Amino acid sequence: MNTTEGIGNWVKTKGKLKQKFALLTDEDLLLAEGKKEEMLGRLQIKLGKTKEELQKIIAAL
Repeated sequence: MNTTEGIGNWVKTKGKLKQKFALLTDEDLLLAEGKKEEMLGRLQIKLGKTKEELQKIIAAL
């Protein structure tokens, strides 16, 4: 997978997460290069889920 495909997949996944969890904002789901752990931390706090739970949710989308 190249970078463009990865970005496209993330945009699609981000939309699905916002549908599933209406309280999420674009800022919550900002995935800057090298900042994946920071984004997951924000989601853990906001959604009250563990890192593993979030990874399962994202993988299921």
